[in-house]
Amino acid sequence: MTEITLYHFLVISSLLFSLGLYAMITRRNSILILMGVELMLNAANINFVAFSHFGNFGASGHLSALVIIVLAAAEAAIALAIVLNIYRTFNTVNADEADKLKE
Repeated sequence: MTEITLYHFLVISSLLFSLGLYAMITRRNSILILMGVELMLNAANINFVAFSHFGNFGASGHLSALVIIVLAAAEAAIALAIVLNIYRTFNTVNADEADKLKE
């Protein structure tokens, strides 16, 4: 039986971050872009908690992860309100059509 090390957490975190970045770059739907941002924030949370556990830094990594979770919830609420407003105005949630807001 193998022991789970910091390397395993870093691999999972980098895969999660890469999937989030891919979702942000390739998607046109605003909701899917927000999901990519959330994946990237969760990858950062995994890193904070893993470094806190394996580096014996105490609870500082856990507290940082908690702050990121609170900020992600606030970001999701505000971003969804913006997406709903864009949908009411343009009847679409595609991010490339939101540039009409400049006018």
